Amino acid sequence: MKLQPPRGMRDFPPEEKLLRDEVIALLKDVFERYGFSPLETPVVERWEVLAAKYAGGEEILKETFRLKDRGGRELALRYELTTPLARFIGMHPTIKRPFKRYQIGPVFRDGPIKTGRYREFYQCDVDTVGVHSPLADAEFVLLALDVFDRLGFQIEIRVNHRQLLKDLATVAGVPPELQDTAILTVDKLEKIGREGVRQELIEKGVAPESADRWLDILSVEGSTPEALEAIRREVPESEGIRELLAMFEHLPGRPEVRFVPSLARGLAYYTGVIYEVYSVDPPFDSSVAAGGRWDDLIGNFLGGREKYPAVGLSFGLEPITELLKGRRDQEGTPRRRSVTRVYVAPIALQKEALKVAQTLRAAGIPTDLDLAGKGISENLRYANAYGIPYVLILGPEEHRQGKVKLRDMQTGEEELLTLDEAVERLT
Repeated sequence: MKLQPPRGMRDFPPEEKLLRDEVIALLKDVFERYGFSPLETPVVERWEVLAAKYAGGEEILKETFRLKDRGGRELALRYELTTPLARFIGMHPTIKRPFKRYQIGPVFRDGPIKTGRYREFYQCDVDTVGVHSPLADAEFVLLALDVFDRLGFQIEIRVNHRQLLKDLATVAGVPPELQDTAILTVDKLEKIGREGVRQELIEKGVAPESADRWLDILSVEGSTPEALEAIRREVPESEGIRELLAMFEHLPGRPEVRFVPSLARGLAYYTGVIYEVYSVDPPFDSSVAAGGRWDDLIGNFLGGREKYPAVGLSFGLEPITELLKGRRDQEGTPRRRSVTRVYVAPIALQKEALKVAQTLRAAGIPTDLDLAGKGISENLRYANAYGIPYVLILGPEEHRQGKVKLRDMQTGEEELLTLDEAVERLT
C-alpha cells in the first residue's frame, strides 16, 4: 500500500494552507467590495447537467471524473463552477436580477499535470447573471486589476469576443460547420505560431486560402485601439466588435488590457466578451484568471424560454499561490507554519497556565500551550519550529510576582509584564 494521494491531487500542510487561505481572504474581500455575495453548490453534479451539449463541451468531458451512486444514477465531479451556477439559476428562475455571486471551491479534471495544473484544484469565481451590458463586462476587468494590484503582480488582461471570432472566420471563408473546432485552433496562435496553426486548420478541413486569409486578419499589429479599428474595417457590422468598443470606452488609460483577436477560450458556452489574465511580473506560463460572457447556458437549461445573460471571471488559486510562494522564497520571507501567536510555556504550573491561555483567547489572541509538561528549552524549540512569534513563560517566580515573562522569538528579548500588559502588547 502506497501512502500517497491520487495522482494530481495534494495534501496541504499548514504553511501551504495558510497561504491559500490568505489569498482566498483577499479575493473574498475584493469580491464583496464589488457587491458579490457567496453561493455554495455540491461538488458532485448529475452527469446530464455537466454533459449537456450547451455546457462545457466535448473536450472538457474527456477530462471529467464520472461515477454512479448506489441507485445507479449517473453523476460526475464538477469540472468548473459556472455550469453549477447555471443549474442553480435554472432551479430558481424568478431570482431577483442582476444576481451577483461568488463561489470558491474545488473542481476536478482528469487532464495532464504540469506546474500550476492539477486534477483537483480550486476555482474562485465571480459572475453577474441577468444583465447584458458593456459596463458589466468592464467591471470584471477592473475587478481583476484590483485583485492583482493588491497581490503586487503586474498583469496583462487579454480580451476578445467569441462572436467576433466567428464573424472573422466567415469573412475568411471558413464554413460554419467547421468554425467551432477551428476557433479552438486559432487560440493556439501565440503558443505554436502561425505555421503550426495553419497546418492544424488545414488538417481540420479548412481550405488553405481560407486559413491564410483568417490568419492574416488575426495577425493585426499595433495598439489596442489600432487593432480594434483594423478589425472593425473587416467586419463593420459585427456585434462583437461593437460590444468590445463599448467595453473599452469604460477602460480608458489601461495599457494592461490588450485586445487579442485570436483569443478563443476552450469552453463551449462562451458567447461574447472573453478574458484571460497573465502575470507579467513575475512571469508565469499559464493564465492566472480567465472568463467571459455566457449568455445562453441558463436559457438552454430552461428550454430556451427566456434569456439569462451572464458574465464572469474565474481566478486560479493554484497559479496565484505558486507565484506568491516563488516571490516570497526569493525575498527570503519566512512562511507561516501555525496560526498561533503566543505559546504559553508553564514551569510546573499547568493549572495556572490554562487560565492564562483562556484569558489570552478571550482577548482574541490565537494561543496554544504546553500540554505535555516539557522543559522550557524544549518548549522554545517547539515554538521556533512552528514559527510562533511569542512565548509566554509562567514559572513560580513570575507567578509569585503576579506577572508573566513574554519572549519575542525573533529578537530573543524578554519582558516581565502583568497579564493585562501582555494582552495589550499582543493585541
